[in-house]
Amino acid sequence: MMDVIQPFMSVESCRSYIDELYSPDEQKVLSAAIRLKNAVIGSNRQKGSVIMQGVVPKLIQILGDNSLSSELRTQAAIIIGSLTKGSQEHVQELIKLGILPVTLNALRPSNDPRLTETCLRVISSVCTSRATNCALELIFADRKTISMLLSLALQSVSNQISVTQILAVAIKTPSDQNMVCEEGGVPLLATLLCSPHFPVLISTLKFVASLSHQNPNVSLDIVNASFDGKSVPDLLVQLMARDQPSQMQLIAAKCITFLHRASAIPATDPKVMFKTLPCLVCLSKAQYDWATRVTAVETLAYLTEVDSKLQEVASISNHLIPTLANFLHYKPAGSSPTEVEHISRELRAAAFMAFASLGANDEDIRKKIIETENLMGAVVAGLQDAEPKVRLSAIRCLHSLSRSVQQLRTTFQDHSVWKPLMELLKGASDDILSVASSTLCNLLLEFSPSKEPMLESGAVDLLCNLTRRCDPALRLNGTWALMNMAFQAEQKIKLQILNSLGTDQIFRLLQDPELEILMKTLGLLRNLLSTKPHIDHIMGLHGAAIMHAVLYVLEGSSDLAVKEQALCILANIGDGDTAKNFLIHNEEVLKKIKDYMTNKNVKVQVAAIFCITNLIWKDEPGSLERQMRLKEFGIDKLLHALIQTSDTFLWEKVKTALAQFSD
Repeated sequence: MMDVIQPFMSVESCRSYIDELYSPDEQKVLSAAIRLKNAVIGSNRQKGSVIMQGVVPKLIQILGDNSLSSELRTQAAIIIGSLTKGSQEHVQELIKLGILPVTLNALRPSNDPRLTETCLRVISSVCTSRATNCALELIFADRKTISMLLSLALQSVSNQISVTQILAVAIKTPSDQNMVCEEGGVPLLATLLCSPHFPVLISTLKFVASLSHQNPNVSLDIVNASFDGKSVPDLLVQLMARDQPSQMQLIAAKCITFLHRASAIPATDPKVMFKTLPCLVCLSKAQYDWATRVTAVETLAYLTEVDSKLQEVASISNHLIPTLANFLHYKPAGSSPTEVEHISRELRAAAFMAFASLGANDEDIRKKIIETENLMGAVVAGLQDAEPKVRLSAIRCLHSLSRSVQQLRTTFQDHSVWKPLMELLKGASDDILSVASSTLCNLLLEFSPSKEPMLESGAVDLLCNLTRRCDPALRLNGTWALMNMAFQAEQKIKLQILNSLGTDQIFRLLQDPELEILMKTLGLLRNLLSTKPHIDHIMGLHGAAIMHAVLYVLEGSSDLAVKEQALCILANIGDGDTAKNFLIHNEEVLKKIKDYMTNKNVKVQVAAIFCITNLIWKDEPGSLERQMRLKEFGIDKLLHALIQTSDTFLWEKVKTALAQFSD
């Protein structure tokens, strides 16, 4: 019979040496620490046992005691570091016990390079563990900590890896980025980008990405930095070379992407257009692993999101659109159905995001995307996916494609995209609501065949509810969509909007601090008050409230575009048959119109004169009485004075108004 081989040591069966950790004899403590270290390295079961037995507080106490030998403190740090490489639950428990502040403090008085390296590895391990609530804000709580970390990075290769890993993960806010920059982080990264060590380069590139992301000032500092005569962008391009490992190429391309999006490198720079963009397109190909492909396409989507020239170049680069189409139907190899589904979703989400960026501005590119086989079916399926990331990327893709007038009339109608879109709007997160409601704005344009069925499916109430949300973007989209819905709409639809929204809510929207929301609300009112029968009917129901709202805007806003819109609403009211009375019998309104006829802004003057023209039109009943009323206010004399204007557009409008006055 074979002998059973016993494990080197079991923590549970060696309580005696654990007890020795608490001995007053430092040598016994050191011996026990070494034995414990050997027990936990490589064994998650042993790590869990040590944590459960309550040994960690003692290890923390040893590490934090400056009176103990560096060797003992280093052994304690090594054990803690090993424990941080256990399961997520292990790391979470260690964070609760406070290992991060103690380890940071242990760095400050240390003159022992080995202890310093070990402590930095512990902090790096915690930072990169992806554990929640890992107290990373402690790193930026004191500026001296950042200064210390940056100075320690110069001492060894191990420190370079640890410090850049720590900062890459810990940087969360613009103030974090600014602090690192102010303490000398940019010269450090320029130096480290010339390192001969692959792990240093990888962690430094991640650090550059975190430091530059959406921070124009810091990004400009990075672009202007150099080492040994080579600028940081040039160093990044070197690391993107085809002979470099794909991981290196990918992160270097992400760095250039972030620097470009932060306005530090223009889209026309060859480093962006002819190095970074082709690199990302290449990394999206089938020869690379799925994670590399997904990240490459996500980065490409971000790179091309805004600039139309980059979108154009990308769309014709190395068969990108067919490559992305394959993402939508790719059947990845996986060890389990769950893993296969996860990979499939990641690929689809990335492809949708890239399509959204590519089609953002150009109709020809949108046409090319939409003509991709089974694309719209995949988008519609994506809108109904169980994974929020897929739903959000699918709706962004749909939003981008919905900018096409032709597709709104054909493809979108063929696939009834409004149905899953309306379902998506019910109880969705704010992120999805924001993009979905923007898409809805396009689907509700007057030429869209989707408009009528959407109205029958409760779109009015849904949009009116959006105008009551706290998020300004949702209020804007709700108001904008209602404005589109009201354009050239039937009277029953306009009344449905008014009844669902209510004049009180319209007044609240006119008081909104966001100028764009105010403008869209005025646009909504203007569209509601169009065509004579509609104007008279709506003013008959809500005239007093509408006049109060418009006067409020004219008195309150200093923005001339707002005043122009408000005057255009009054002009529309003046175009009604009975609605005219709300203007002609309101002395305050007539005085305001007269005042705006002499405004320095021509558009405001023209809008005011429209009001007058509609009130006195010769062919309409009661025009003579209204003319006499306006003459009492000196409107005719003012028009005669304005005919001397040198502005031809204004002159035409004044001439038209004067022609309506009877001699």
